Amino acid sequence: MSPSLPPVRPQVDPFFDPQTWTVTYVVHGGPGTPAAIVDPVLDYDPKSGRTGTASADRVIAHVRQLGLEVQWILETHAHADHLSAAPWLRQQLGGRIGIGARITEVQKVFRGVFHLEPGFRTDGSQFDHLFADGETFHIGQLPVEVMHVPGHTPACAAYRVGDAVFVGDTLFMPDVGTARCDFPGGDARTLYASIRRILALPDTTRLFMCHDYPPPGRDVRFQCTVADQRARNIHVHDGITEARFVDMRTRRDATLEMPVLILPSVQVNIRAGQMPPPEANGTTYLKIPVNAL
Repeated sequence: MSPSLPPVRPQVDPFFDPQTWTVTYVVHGGPGTPAAIVDPVLDYDPKSGRTGTASADRVIAHVRQLGLEVQWILETHAHADHLSAAPWLRQQLGGRIGIGARITEVQKVFRGVFHLEPGFRTDGSQFDHLFADGETFHIGQLPVEVMHVPGHTPACAAYRVGDAVFVGDTLFMPDVGTARCDFPGGDARTLYASIRRILALPDTTRLFMCHDYPPPGRDVRFQCTVADQRARNIHVHDGITEARFVDMRTRRDATLEMPVLILPSVQVNIRAGQMPPPEANGTTYLKIPVNAL
C-alpha cells in the first residue's frame, strides 16, 4: 500500500455501544460488497452474569440490509472492557476471526492468572488467523495492512484499510489521549513507539478509535486524522518526548481503577470470544481471582 498512490477510501459504518463506550465498525466498499467487522461487542450484565446479543444484532441487521459478504471479523486486541461477539457474528454471517499473532503471549499470562483448564491452548488456535506485523490481505478489493502496535497489550494490532486505520485502544480522541499501559505485558515506551508509527502515516489518514470517553460537554466522537492527533493529542502531540510521555503515562496509570469488565472479558476474549467449557453440571463459569490484579 504505497503512500505515493491515491488511497482507496473504504466506507466505514460505526456502531457505538453506550454500555462499554466501544465502537464496532463495518468496513466495506459499498452495498453488495465484501466486508469486515472490527471489534464487535457481546452484551454482558456483571450483576447477573447474563449475556445478550442486542449490540451485535444491530450490526447483523445492517450487514444484511446492505447485502454485504462478511469475510473477516477483526479484533484489535484481547479487550479488557467488553466481551467479544465474534463467534455469534461468525455463526450468523460467516467470516474468519483474526487477531495479532502475539495473542499467544497474552494467553500464556492469563492462563496462569485464571488457572485455566489443562486443555486450554496458548498457541492462538482458538482464532481462525493470527496476523503478523506487516501482513497484507484484502477485503474484496480493499487492501489491508496489519500494523503491530504493542504497548497497551503485547498483541495490539491496527488495521490499515486504504486511507482508514482502526487503531484499537492505542489512541483515543485528541482531547482524551492514549491507552493505559499497566495491564500485564503493557509498556509505556513501547506504546510511544507504536503511536509514533501510526502518526508517521499521511496527515489525511482517517483514524478510527475503539472507544470514546468524552469530556463533559462533548458528544461522543471516534474519528479524526493523523494531523489532528499530531497537533492536539493531549498526551502525545508533536513535541512530546518519549521520556515525558512515559512519565505522564506511568503517573496516570497508577491512579486508574481496573475496568469493570476486565475479569470476565479477558478470559473470554483470549478464547476468540468463546466461553470456557461447561463443568460437569453443564454450567459454564467465569472465574474471579481474588487479590490477583
